[in-house]
Amino acid sequence: MRRPSSSLYTSALAFCLAVSLCAQSAVPTKLAAQSVVAQAQQDPILIRRPPPKPATPPSVVTPGGRIHLDVVVTDSAGKPVQGLEPGDFKLLDNDQPGRILSFHSFDGVNVKPDPAVEVILVFDIANLPFQQVAFVRTEVERFLRQNGGHLAHPVSIYLLSEAGLQIQPRPSVDGNALVTVLNQIKVRLQTTYAVEGADADLRHFELSVRQIAAIAENRAKNPGRKLLVWLGPGWPMVEGNNYQFTAKDQKRYFDAIVELSTKLREARMAVYSVSPTSPALGAGPDRRFLYRVYLKGVKSAQQADSGDLALKVLATQSGGRILGPDNDLVSQINNVVADANNFYTISFNPPPAQHIDEYHDLKVLLGKPGLLARTNSGYYNEPTGKHE
Repeated sequence: MRRPSSSLYTSALAFCLAVSLCAQSAVPTKLAAQSVVAQAQQDPILIRRPPPKPATPPSVVTPGGRIHLDVVVTDSAGKPVQGLEPGDFKLLDNDQPGRILSFHSFDGVNVKPDPAVEVILVFDIANLPFQQVAFVRTEVERFLRQNGGHLAHPVSIYLLSEAGLQIQPRPSVDGNALVTVLNQIKVRLQTTYAVEGADADLRHFELSVRQIAAIAENRAKNPGRKLLVWLGPGWPMVEGNNYQFTAKDQKRYFDAIVELSTKLREARMAVYSVSPTSPALGAGPDRRFLYRVYLKGVKSAQQADSGDLALKVLATQSGGRILGPDNDLVSQINNVVADANNFYTISFNPPPAQHIDEYHDLKVLLGKPGLLARTNSGYYNEPTGKHE
């Protein structure tokens, strides 16, 4: 197996993905839309506060546990299921029954979460084929202008480019104002990506993993649930004959997996992959389903691989979804937003850990047949004194 040029490969991997997850990497810059920001500071629509906290639902078990899970329940047709009670849920932690300590049900109408669920749109021009960038921008604008620009949930726009991560100053429910922000995005043709091959793939992989970690780190400071909508096919998986990883590299990947998994859960952030049809399909081997090899939880550094950090893996393990590829991105995004209206939140205390970074498999089972629960598929437990 070959690896990219040694100088680039050594310097690229030496940065240590785990270290890149530190708070100092989570310092995004603001989109250049000062006029919109100024307007937002005066516009009562843009600064509208969340609705008053609803009355506590009758079906709440207390006190709360240390680990919280947001659970979306659907029927066999994929439609959300409301009205479930605590007794309908069963938690398995490493296949052992776990005690659910708190339970909350939200239906988006009678009982709404406070703060409201935030939708984060990540416009990934770093990994999108250049010919698809304008199309994705148009589809995002169509989504924002629905219902006269009145959005059901606060939305943020993040831009990922080779220069790094830029963010909108704050979420907004004014879709028309967000279109103005979107139109500030300037796109430059990437002329070297296609010819650099493995070196470029490695660079884009590192950039993307570092920045999704920065997003999770940054948003974990804010309460409430978040839906992270990644607009694009995601970053390269950097696997195959072009890459060769040492035991030291695997340890770095394992550290990154532990940190990113934990940060996404702490931020209450579910990842969604939303992508248009790729013009490359049919030009070579279909790699759309390669991510399935990496869905099982990683228990040790010896099992770690770059594929464990793939976008679709993170989407599945965080309780999100993989949509598309198709060219109706508005429908894909609307399907994501539907998950913000109906969900349940449960909590539990993990059992004592025997060692650091101890992986625990999670399953939420339902007592009624034909129902499916989506939530975090696992977590990393720490010994007493090293908890979050």
